[in-house]
Amino acid sequence: MNLTKSINRPTLHEELVERLRNLVVEDALKPGEKVPEKDLCEAFGVSRTPLREALKVLASEGLVVLQANRGARVAQVTREELENTFPVIAVLEQLAGELACQNLSGAGIARIEKRHDAMVKAFISRDRKVYFKANQDIHNALIEGAQNEILEAHHRMLAVRVRRARFMVNLSDERWAQAIQEHEQMMEKLRDRDATGLGQLMKTHMMNKYAAHIRALDPAPGDMAES
Repeated sequence: MNLTKSINRPTLHEELVERLRNLVVEDALKPGEKVPEKDLCEAFGVSRTPLREALKVLASEGLVVLQANRGARVAQVTREELENTFPVIAVLEQLAGELACQNLSGAGIARIEKRHDAMVKAFISRDRKVYFKANQDIHNALIEGAQNEILEAHHRMLAVRVRRARFMVNLSDERWAQAIQEHEQMMEKLRDRDATGLGQLMKTHMMNKYAAHIRALDPAPGDMAES
């Protein structure tokens, strides 16, 4: 009997976790809202038991709060959470940029170039949905390009919280243009395999996002919300 053959399809548990996570991250389930377990069970065709097991995972990620005998509620995005999360993920992205410059193949860099071009086209056409998808793909490709499983696992856990915050605020034209400029500079450093330069730019890019999110949560008079 061969016990080493891998299972390629996702399990029910993994699929449920991913679907619930997307509902929270993409703001389909609002902060403070009670998770409608009955409706979700009917929609997904599952019983309460696997759904609640999936909610426990989201609770461990800080996306929902489990309440004794009262189900679960979507957690609020707070200033404290952003203050705790962004500096850590910024350092992880800095290290990822350095390692990606060293470890990515030429073909790997070319694939990121294509995603970057798609992101720029979406920016020009003002297609925010396509832009955000391409943006996320670029960051994920750089994290994977670092070829460090520990780094990737910790980044994945924190990135969920960052993605959620992004969906909760609007992107100002000023911040959008700044973000594109930062990505152009990041691509230059990647092409040159300037590990130190790319790492520092990725850290700065994340901290600029952090500053924009803080302004969106607690805007000064006259400020526009941005991401």
